[in-house]
Formats: sequence, C-alpha cells, structure tokens
Amino acid sequence: MGEKRSQTKVLLALHLLLALYSISGVMSKLAARHQFMSLPFVLCYGGSLVILAVYAIGWQQVIKRMPLIAAYANRAVTLIWGIVWGVLFFGEDVTPLKLIGAGIVLAGVVLFSLSGEEADHE
Repeated sequence: MGEKRSQTKVLLALHLLLALYSISGVMSKLAARHQFMSLPFVLCYGGSLVILAVYAIGWQQVIKRMPLIAAYANRAVTLIWGIVWGVLFFGEDVTPLKLIGAGIVLAGVVLFSLSGEEADHE
C-alpha cells in the first residue's frame, strides 16, 4: 500500500507540474500582446522562462520516480489545461468539438494508466 500511495503522490505532482507548464503558454501569449522589450513584455516573457525552468527541474524529478512512457502519456492533459486557460484568461469559446476532443484525450490518459496497473497485477 505504501508503494501505491507513493505512486499516487508522484502522479499528483506530475499533474500539478503539467498545469504549471501549461501556464507558460499563457505567459507567452500575454507577452505577445505587448511591445517587444517593454516592461510588461519582459515580465511576461521572463515569467514564462521561470515557469519552464521550474518545470524542467520538476520533470526530471518525476521521471526518476515513474516510467517515462507513463509520464509522457500524461502530458496530453496540457491540452485540457489549454482549454481552461483560454476560457479564463482570453475569453475563448469552448465548442462541443473541443469538449469531445478533451474527453477523448482524458479517456486515453485514463485508459493508458489503467493498462499499466493491469500489467503490474499480472
């Protein structure tokens, strides 16, 4: 049970890290709204670089603790975060097709994760 709990913590940390990673795209888009090298541009773009640096360090810690293929499969959830951030920060529309696509991506991640658990029990 301790191993299962540890893996759950790693998976949770991965998803928090992926949410943070997806915010770097928000910061980049915000930077693009400002004149090149203006203070708001530098702050937004610099924030994006800081987020990417934190992500790179966190990613290394995650892949030490879980299979690389599982970590990469979970990266697909950044598409869902992109939809969330698009709505919250930029007023973008969520269409039924986007929701269907997000559902397919999420189902794929869940099915992939469950297939790994089955292999562990055999």
